[in-house]
Amino acid sequence: MDYEFPKPPRSLAGKVAIVTGAGAAGDGIGNGRATAILLAEDGCFVACVDRDIRLAQRTVEMIELEAEARTRTRPEALAEGEPNNNNSDNKPLCPAIAIAGDVSIESSCKSIIDTTLAHFGRLDILINCVGVGGAPGTAVDVDMAAWASSMQINVASMVMMSKYAIPAILQSNPADSVGPTWMYRGSIVNMGSVAGLKGGTPHLLYPTAKGAIVNMTRAMAAHHAGDGIRVNCVCPGMVYTPMMYAAGGGMSEEARQARKNRSLLKTEGNGWDVGCVIRFLAGPQARWLTGVVLPVDAGVTAAVGTDIPKSASVNA
Repeated sequence: MDYEFPKPPRSLAGKVAIVTGAGAAGDGIGNGRATAILLAEDGCFVACVDRDIRLAQRTVEMIELEAEARTRTRPEALAEGEPNNNNSDNKPLCPAIAIAGDVSIESSCKSIIDTTLAHFGRLDILINCVGVGGAPGTAVDVDMAAWASSMQINVASMVMMSKYAIPAILQSNPADSVGPTWMYRGSIVNMGSVAGLKGGTPHLLYPTAKGAIVNMTRAMAAHHAGDGIRVNCVCPGMVYTPMMYAAGGGMSEEARQARKNRSLLKTEGNGWDVGCVIRFLAGPQARWLTGVVLPVDAGVTAAVGTDIPKSASVNA
């Protein structure tokens, strides 16, 4: 049926994304790995970036296993801009590649973009997923060298990746290629945290870094809207990912239950919950969204003090 306004597609067929932090321990599903798998599920070609190439390669293998079941074929919708990985015309494209890269180093960020362009021939989406807990301590006892290193990884990495990704996105998507369906030229999604929206965490570095990412996202959205690039931020709550359960010998059931109890839904999220939201923000169904900071937290940031007795309420 022909509508007055074209309906935005769900498919990302023929588009190319870079996902940093795309690895995870073993077969664990972290936010980056989940995002890479879900983007590929919608037809996107994905450059999976991790400092440890083995972790990124495992993500690629997981994507390829799913792609085999879908019998992926070369997208016909793209002409000059279609991805090219040096396969013959009748062979299916490899849906993903692994790239070793340290996004805290500017030259490495540039190399990641160059490698993606050399392999796929274009770039449409950047997912900045890298993040670390970083330097422990309060303002009184934090080590400032560790602070600087942590901010470089958590915040500066996203700036440097965007610095080289944005020109590549614009080159891949000329202004005259934007039509009534897509309405934009590219998309960036930054990984924040509810810790960047609220105080009260034990350490100073992490909420400071994530708070910086929140407002960096808004500033980038304003800076690059004129070029047709959307920039949004996802703020996960206490999701259960390899970053949490692989650190420090794991997490006790008591600690996990306490985390669940903090949310309105009293449930525990995981990398898939975050990845699904990132996939949405990256794609054409979110074409009218930019500068959005979206909590994915089972309601943690929606209410305060739901467990206090009614007698303590202002309208008791």
